[in-house]
Amino acid sequence: MALAQTLLAALHAPWKGLIKAWVETRLIEPDPGDLPLDPAHPTLYVLPHPALSDALLLDVLCQRHGLPPSRGRIRLEDRELPASVALPARQRRLWQHRRALEAPFRQALEYLAEHPEADIQLVPVSVFWGRAPGKRFGFWHLLAADSWQLTGRLRRALSVLVNGKSVEVHFGAPLKLRDLLDARGPAVANRKSARLLRVHFRRMRTRVLGPDLSHRRTLIEGVAASPEVRRVIGELAPAEKRSPQRLQRRALRYGREIASNMTYPVLRFMDGLLRRLWNRLYDGVEVRGLERVKALAGDHTLVYVPCHRSHIDYLLLSYVLYRDGLMPPHIAAGRNLNMPLIGPLLRRGGAFFLRRSFRDKPLYAAVFNEYLHRLLERGHPLEYFIEGGRSRSGRMLAPRPGMLSMTLRSFCRSAAGTSPPRLAFVPVYVGYERIIENASYQRELRGGKKRKETPLALLRVLGQLRQPFGKVTVNVGEPLALGPWLDDTTPGWRDDLGPAKPAWLNQAVPRLGDELARRINAAAALNPVNLVALVLLATPHHAIEASLMARQLALLAALQRHGPGGQHVSLPRGEPDAWIDEVVALGMIERRPHALGDILTATAEQASLLVWYRNNVLHLFALPGLAAFAFRHAPRHDLDSLQAQLGPPWPILARELFLEPAALPQALPAMLEVLCQEGLLQPHADGWQRPGTLEAGEQLRLLARLMQPSLERGYLLLTILLSQPAGTLGREALAERSQQLTERLALLTGRDAPEFFDRKLFASLIDSLEAEGWIWMREERLWYDERLRSAAQRTGELYDPALRHRLQLISHG
Repeated sequence: MALAQTLLAALHAPWKGLIKAWVETRLIEPDPGDLPLDPAHPTLYVLPHPALSDALLLDVLCQRHGLPPSRGRIRLEDRELPASVALPARQRRLWQHRRALEAPFRQALEYLAEHPEADIQLVPVSVFWGRAPGKRFGFWHLLAADSWQLTGRLRRALSVLVNGKSVEVHFGAPLKLRDLLDARGPAVANRKSARLLRVHFRRMRTRVLGPDLSHRRTLIEGVAASPEVRRVIGELAPAEKRSPQRLQRRALRYGREIASNMTYPVLRFMDGLLRRLWNRLYDGVEVRGLERVKALAGDHTLVYVPCHRSHIDYLLLSYVLYRDGLMPPHIAAGRNLNMPLIGPLLRRGGAFFLRRSFRDKPLYAAVFNEYLHRLLERGHPLEYFIEGGRSRSGRMLAPRPGMLSMTLRSFCRSAAGTSPPRLAFVPVYVGYERIIENASYQRELRGGKKRKETPLALLRVLGQLRQPFGKVTVNVGEPLALGPWLDDTTPGWRDDLGPAKPAWLNQAVPRLGDELARRINAAAALNPVNLVALVLLATPHHAIEASLMARQLALLAALQRHGPGGQHVSLPRGEPDAWIDEVVALGMIERRPHALGDILTATAEQASLLVWYRNNVLHLFALPGLAAFAFRHAPRHDLDSLQAQLGPPWPILARELFLEPAALPQALPAMLEVLCQEGLLQPHADGWQRPGTLEAGEQLRLLARLMQPSLERGYLLLTILLSQPAGTLGREALAERSQQLTERLALLTGRDAPEFFDRKLFASLIDSLEAEGWIWMREERLWYDERLRSAAQRTGELYDPALRHRLQLISHG
């Protein structure tokens, strides 16, 4: 036996040397030093199938990282066991009958049965030589990369040569073999061990490779021939006086226009290209929360729903997922991006294209719905932006119902079958210190038309790569499992899963959109730029002493730690002084030296840009800002007076900023206590009062001004509405007049912020007032009663009397 092992080691030595010299692991997860191995028990490594290259690579990694050896034998008292084993490959040759292959743990289990005090830990190891997403055709699939099909010896050798610089190794959590041994004996435990490990390896392959990809042509033909598409063709043929065959060809054209064509060579090319781009464009890409995705990826269909702030979002999330060992998603992209050169590359990277509107296109809608359903039913990860388009204001936009509704209907179709699906939405917040669209967003907010995307426009963007763009942060929020969420929010949904549109869908879609928007906001990334924007834009003339800026930045960070605005919010590393230096280096503000202390200022153009970054994270400080606002013109308050004044505007702000719907009576006292801890308020009798020091008072005023634009917008809209009898103004007339008068107020007060009088915000305010029951529509007019007038009077006490007088004059002018 010893001689045989020596000869085998000598034969393998050259191959091991080749593996050691040639192979580079792009990802080892988790870090070998973090594996929770028990040194008191022997370690037995388990591979998913016999492969010499995998075994030799594992041996190299164990030696390199100080892990228990994977080659040789584990010496026990009266026997020896191999240090690594592979689950038997289920192969069937034409001349052989299929036979059950026994799992390789029988000897170890027999040893444990004879020695009750002993144990052995199993460590499953998955090795991926490249990551082809299982496509049936293509030269690369035939040659090299790992896919769902097991590889032969020749193909494995080619895979080592071709993909040796792109290898991933995933260590599973150690499994105690004794936990699987019960009274039924080693034979049953042996089969149970193999089943558990096969499930683990299958989930790992699903997480890394995704499901098998059908050939694009086969998928499109299947979509066009589906019963639902044929039904729509049957209805349209007589109405349009066209033959079914002609409409069938049109359906195929729609399918080719929509469908992605994800290919492994392009994924690898994009990985290398984007790695260089991020290194050139950003100082770093920080990712937080991916462990929540990895826990679901093996047995859930994932739908990523990021916020949409930049065209970079499309590429960034796919790059991050691929880099960290997850399958990149199929991405819903607007047809405007299907331009020459760029469109084909995006399509091969996983993008599928959709039109902005399906209205009056029933056949297109049927083809798109069927395509989306087939992707979800087969378990492919998806990505789309619930906001629809990019946010020009920096705020979270109101979710659009289209893709969410189609996803819910697909889920219902699958839930009506024999195996209900497991689908989870993954909210993702992408935070930038500087975006490449700064100039175009400002132009569009000032009334300029959105320019059409072209390859030439892309070349102009590439010219910006020499500019500094700081860091970018990708935060994963709390996933939402769709089935349990529907059970909680829509009881009885399982009773209405027929082919027709469910009756509960119209109520469930907006609730789902709002919940996902809140979860995205709850994972916001605070960074130096948006923190500085919060402070500097709260000053009257966009100028502040550097020392006060540093204190206020420290205060905002402390408020986030004590009274978090979101469960998964991240804070920047370092100290406030370093944050200021970084923002100055990015050219977002200017530092002016002065004998009595440096002054930080922003030009009119810089201040206008900073509004976008402030709006990214304004929601995190809505409650402390609102509480501080109450003390601007009143030196003290008790809890009853605060709730009377802040109660009416809070639900409107919560809707506007997609905050967690916490009740103000519970949240407000806790926030006031935090402000007391930070020295911004002082306890007084049965309430609170402003601080006695000038420094703390100035910090409280800066905090209060955070919410001033939002509160003034809402108060102006109410002033206009209440200046007319109920039933006088319509929705459009109120929004238009509010926009005009807010623009006038901005000019009179010296504000140059187009976002302040954005008409979409007024439309959203009207929706929120209607949703809260303050106003209602009747005969195309807005109606209200004395409750709204009384609430407006109480809220009006928050504002400066001079501002109230000016608003009254403007609204009646």
